[in-house]
Amino acid sequence: MYLAQIYVHHKASILDPQGEAVLNALQRLGYDKVDAVKQGKYFEVNIQADSEDEASKVVNDIAKDLLVNHNMESFEFDLKEVAK
Repeated sequence: MYLAQIYVHHKASILDPQGEAVLNALQRLGYDKVDAVKQGKYFEVNIQADSEDEASKVVNDIAKDLLVNHNMESFEFDLKEVAK
């Protein structure tokens, strides 16, 4: 079994109003060393697969079919083999 940790984030060309709102709030609270905030989504998915390659294909398919809006977002993921 594999644990997929999937990170979805806005493409660089897309504005991130939620990230900007958090940045503004942090700066108002005195966190003046923070100069950028990006908001994204995080998913953990357990996958029954015989190999890391098979699990990787499943993750790519899941992300492309459901988790990611390809016009605005991109994704990356980490896979870890875990005990059943």
